[in-house]
Amino acid sequence: MSFFERVYQAVKQIPYGKVASYGDIAAALGSVRMARQVGWALHANPAPDIVPCYRVVFKDGSLSESFAFGGKSRQKELLLSEGVKFDKKGRVKPCFFVNKII
Repeated sequence: MSFFERVYQAVKQIPYGKVASYGDIAAALGSVRMARQVGWALHANPAPDIVPCYRVVFKDGSLSESFAFGGKSRQKELLLSEGVKFDKKGRVKPCFFVNKII
């Protein structure tokens, strides 16, 4: 299985109403220094309806300006629809991060 396919499998494990960081996904795959590559994989996500890439955010809870499937506002809208809450700076509150992936 390719690295990108492994990323997609890991992202599918993020529960509804939760988020993980790019680094969390990389670490779960045993590749702690490949958070950027996780982002590349998600940008190329061939099945955004199946792989919920909008549940992946930066480690500080901020959203990507270059979210590939409708932009930052669409990512926030999708997360809000799942009950995810944001702080005053527009970052996902820490309590919505998953404790462990896979």
